[in-house]
Amino acid sequence: MSPPQETALPAPTWSRRPTNLARAVTAELVERIVAGVHPSGTPLPPEPALCRTFSVSRTVVREAVKILQEKGLVQVRQGAGTMVTPSAMWDMLDELVLAATIAKDDSLAILDDLVVTRRLLESDMANVAARLADAETVDRLGTMVERMDELLDDHVTYHEHDRAFHDTVMQASGNRIARGVVRALESQVVNTVRYMGRTEPALCAASNRGHRLIYERIAAHDPEGAAQAMFTHITEAWLVRRGGSADPVRLRR
Repeated sequence: MSPPQETALPAPTWSRRPTNLARAVTAELVERIVAGVHPSGTPLPPEPALCRTFSVSRTVVREAVKILQEKGLVQVRQGAGTMVTPSAMWDMLDELVLAATIAKDDSLAILDDLVVTRRLLESDMANVAARLADAETVDRLGTMVERMDELLDDHVTYHEHDRAFHDTVMQASGNRIARGVVRALESQVVNTVRYMGRTEPALCAASNRGHRLIYERIAAHDPEGAAQAMFTHITEAWLVRRGGSADPVRLRR
């Protein structure tokens, strides 16, 4: 009886051979796992097949598999090979995993979850900032709001100031962990069309009205008001950018 034939795997779409082969193989395998080419509960192809597919050595493949383990995408099981794990076990704060998941999610659910996480953390930080912000920080936030009103026709510079405004609030809270999580999440999506959405001046103006209310509540040292203003601003700004794609039930509270 002849041995079973291995299914040929598609070659990577590298334009030229990467310098860091293990990282390149890892990135390609992350995309394939997230896309379901290698479904959860199934084994990755054996080492020889991966070596042929990527034209790399066993050492490179083993290093890539080790990195996949660290990201929670696979488990090496004695006698069963390298098994792809359920998506619930994946490290969603990992840049490769998050980027691949966003790219494959047509429903926008993962971006909704990202916004919900950001909204939760930034609302709490706005609450604390309203209690702790000094006069210099309050003045800086006010200056940013005024400047953004002058940048409505320049959405690129406007959004740079937008991010600086939010970061100033986060820094004022003193919560370095929450700020780190928000910045890590935003860094993966800040330049993507699916997250940034529409950028007309009228929409920037509406967004800045939200910033102004946040600033006013922080300046008034109103923690609950600042938290609610941040919650409302992040929600409404995302709903506008998100457009009419499906019902955003994950945003409801």
